[in-house]
Order: sequence, then C-alpha cells, then structure tokens
Amino acid sequence: MTTTAPVADARALGLAHHAARGVLEHVLGRHGITFQQQIALRAAVTTDTPQTPDDVVTQVQGSLKTDPADVHAALDELLAKRLLVADDAQLCPTDAGRKLLAAVGAELAPVSARIWGGIPAEDLATVGRVLALVTERADAELAALTT
Repeated sequence: MTTTAPVADARALGLAHHAARGVLEHVLGRHGITFQQQIALRAAVTTDTPQTPDDVVTQVQGSLKTDPADVHAALDELLAKRLLVADDAQLCPTDAGRKLLAAVGAELAPVSARIWGGIPAEDLATVGRVLALVTERADAELAALTT
C-alpha cells in the first residue's frame, strides 16, 4: 500500500501555523502576555539600539500585517506592565521584560524540540525556501491590494 504525501497549500500552512501558535499562546498565557505583546517585546529586546514606538510598530506591522493602532495598544500594555520603559522618545526593555522572554523561550525550547525534532535537514531547507517564497509573494499581493 502506498500513501501519497500531503500537498502543501494555504490550508496546510494555516493549520500548521495555528497549531504552533496555539502552543505558543498557551505558554504566553501562563506568563500573562499576549501573542502581539510578545512580538512587540521581542522587537524591542532583539535590537542593538533602542527604537521609537513607531519603529517597533512598523516592524510588528510588517510581521503580523495588523492595524498599527493594535500594535500601539500592545506597546501601551507592555509599558503598563513595566516590561518596556519609555526613555525620551525611545522604548527600552526592562530586566523584567528580558527575563519574561527568556522564561518563555526556556519553556518553549523542549516543546519546539519535540515539534521540529527528527525532521530531516533537507526537508527543513526545502520548507524554508518554499515558505520564504510564499511570504514574498503574499507580501507583494497585499501591497498591490492596499495601494
């Protein structure tokens, strides 16, 4: 008996995304932050130099394709939780913000290893190329729709 491999399509991509995001959101919920807050906090933490709120909004909007007002709201929530602080016109992560991301990363590491483990490197490379191409094409289509 032969089985055919599933075809990669928008539905398969969506199912994989939502399954993985569900795991992430479960962990984030235990730490008291949302997915969007985590993305914004990570954008502020992983930069070499402090960014303005607009810099972070632009970066998060580019990743999540979301309303800038929603990202500003997430930044306000991170400021209220003291995970970010405003220093003049720039946002800086606090020690608490850095520790929270480290704790989330430590909790997710073994889960990620179970999810991704055992997938051959050549398969991961192929998927990486395909996903990069899909992202590029979808970004171009979105840009055409919004201009």
